[in-house]
Amino acid sequence: MSNLVWLDELDLRGMKQGWLEARSCRAVTGNPLRIAGREYARGVGTHARSVYWLDLAGGATRFTAAVGVDDAAEGVGTLIFKIYGDGRRFFDSGVLKSGQPAVPVDVDLRGVQKLVLTVNDAGGGVRFGHANWVDAQFTGTRPQPTSAPVEPAEIRTPNPPATPRLNGPPIVGCRPGNPFLYRIPCTGARPLKLAVENLPAGLKLEANVITGSLAERGEYVVTLRAGNSLGVAERQLKIVCGDTLALTPPLGWNGWYAHGVKIADADMRAAADALVNSGMADHGYTYCNLDDAPAANFPDMKTLADYIHARGLKFGCYTSPGPQTCAGLPGSYQHEAEHARQYAAWGVDFLKYDFCTYWNVMPGKSTEDFIAPYRQMGRLLREQLRDIVFNLCQYGMANVWEWAPGIGGHCWRTTGDVGLEPNAALPGFYKVALANAALAEHAGPGRWNDPDYLLLGVCGDAHITPNEQYSYMSLWALMAAPLFFGGDMRKLDPFTLNILCNHEIIAVNQDELGRQARIVRQCDEEFILAKPLAAGSIAVGLFNLSEVVLPIRVSWEQLGLTGPRRVRDLWRQTELGVFATGWETMIGRHGVAVVSIT
Repeated sequence: MSNLVWLDELDLRGMKQGWLEARSCRAVTGNPLRIAGREYARGVGTHARSVYWLDLAGGATRFTAAVGVDDAAEGVGTLIFKIYGDGRRFFDSGVLKSGQPAVPVDVDLRGVQKLVLTVNDAGGGVRFGHANWVDAQFTGTRPQPTSAPVEPAEIRTPNPPATPRLNGPPIVGCRPGNPFLYRIPCTGARPLKLAVENLPAGLKLEANVITGSLAERGEYVVTLRAGNSLGVAERQLKIVCGDTLALTPPLGWNGWYAHGVKIADADMRAAADALVNSGMADHGYTYCNLDDAPAANFPDMKTLADYIHARGLKFGCYTSPGPQTCAGLPGSYQHEAEHARQYAAWGVDFLKYDFCTYWNVMPGKSTEDFIAPYRQMGRLLREQLRDIVFNLCQYGMANVWEWAPGIGGHCWRTTGDVGLEPNAALPGFYKVALANAALAEHAGPGRWNDPDYLLLGVCGDAHITPNEQYSYMSLWALMAAPLFFGGDMRKLDPFTLNILCNHEIIAVNQDELGRQARIVRQCDEEFILAKPLAAGSIAVGLFNLSEVVLPIRVSWEQLGLTGPRRVRDLWRQTELGVFATGWETMIGRHGVAVVSIT
C-alpha cells in the first residue's frame, strides 16, 4: 500500500508568507479551516503571498488537496494557488474569491525533484489573503522542506573602458550666490586631464571639481572634456541657476543600515574615501550622509564636512521636527531656526527631516498639522546662504507627495522603512516599490518620490539573492528614486559594485526629462515598468515575481509604439537587434531585464 503523508505534518517553518505564520490544521488566524462555510479538520492555513519549497527527491508520486480562500477573508479576499515542479507549472487555480467552494487539486508527481506551492493575491488586497490548503496529502516518500535554489552572482555590467567616459547627471541646479560644488564623474585609465569650456564667471575648475558661485540666474551650458593617453570624451552639462535643486534624483550613501547609532567620525571619513576609491563617485554618487547618531560621536562637524567636500563630495545630516529623533537623541523641536543656521554653517548639503517623535507635540491630526513642521524647516533652509536638499522622511503620511514640493521639499518618503518590511515570499522592497510606483504622476525635476535606501551588498540583516539585487536597483532607477546605497562601504565587492555602478542604468535614473516609470502591466507573476527618456527612447523593466523561469514579453502596442524598434540590454550594455512588434526574453526567479527601446 502506498505511503500517505499529510501536508500539515511537515515542518511549516519554511513556508514564507506575507502575514503571521503558517498553521497546521488551523487557518492563519488560529480559527478552524473554513472555505465557503465548510469546515475542514486537516490542512494548512497560510497567507498570501506564500511560498513553500519541497524536496521530493523523485520519491513522491501524487499530491491531492483542495484550495480556497478562508472565510475569515470576509467576502473580500481573492487568491491564486499555483504548483510548480522542476520549473514547470502543474496547477493553476485561477482567481478564487471569498465564499467560493474549494477547488480540487490532483497532481502527478512521478519523477519530480523540487516542488513549489504558491499562493498570490489576485487583487483583493493582502489584508484579506487568508489561504487554505485542505485535505492536502502526498503519496510516496515524505517530502523535505527546502529553500529556493541558489543562483550564481553573475556580473552583468561590463568593466568601464580604459578610454575616458563622462558620467553623472546631464543637468544640475543651484541658487544664485550660494556655494557651488560639482565633482565631474569620469571613468578611464588614470591620469585623466579634465577641462570645461564656457564655464560662466564665478565658477572655476580645480582638478576634477567645479567650485565657486553664480551671481545671475539663468541656464549655463558647459562642455566637459576628459582625456588620457587613450582618447578624449566630451559631454554637455547644463547648470540651472534659479530656485530649484535636485533636478535629477540625488545619489550617494547613507550610514543608517550599516552602522546605526554607532556610527562615528572615522566611519564617515572612511565612507567618503570609499566613495572615491571604489569608483562610485566616478559614476555620480555624490552625497555622504550621516543619519541618526549621537553628537558625541562627532567632535567637529565643520571639519568633517570640510573633509567630505575636499573629495568633491557633499555632506548630508539628519534631525527630527520632534523633541527627539527616532533613536531618542535631541531633535529640532523649538530650535528649528538655530539648527537650520547651524547646518548651513557646518556646510550641510542635504537634510533628512524624520517625523519620529513629532507625534508627541503635534497639535492635531489634520493635513495642515502634518505639513506645518516641514513648511517651517523648508522656509528656514531656503533662507540660508547654502543649497540644502530637503528630504521629508515622514513615511507617506497625509499624502506628502501632494504638498511637499510647495513647501520646499525635494524628495519625500512614500512608505515605511524598507528595512522593516519582512523578507517573506518576496523581499520587502517589492512591496515598497509597487506602492511607490503608483505615485509616478507626482515625480519630476526637483521633486522625487523616495522609497528609502538600496539595501544591497553587506547591509545589516538584509539578505537577498543576486537576481533580487538586480531587480531592486532596476526598480529604483526606473522609478527616478534617490539612489542612496545603505550597505557597508568597508565591504564592497565586485558584485555589489557591478549593481551600483552600471552607467546605463544610472543614466535612466538621472535622465533630464525626470519622468518616473509607470506600470504598463501587472499580474501575480510579473509586472512591467516603462519610463520615457529625454532622447525619445523608452526604458522598460520586465520583472519576474514567480518562483520559476518565465518568458515575459512587452509589445510595442502596450507602450504606445508602432513600427520596428531597436532594443538594447542596459545591464549587459549590448544591442539585441530590431524587433517588429515587441520583445520577449526568459527571466529567472525574481529576476529582471531592463532594455531601452528606440
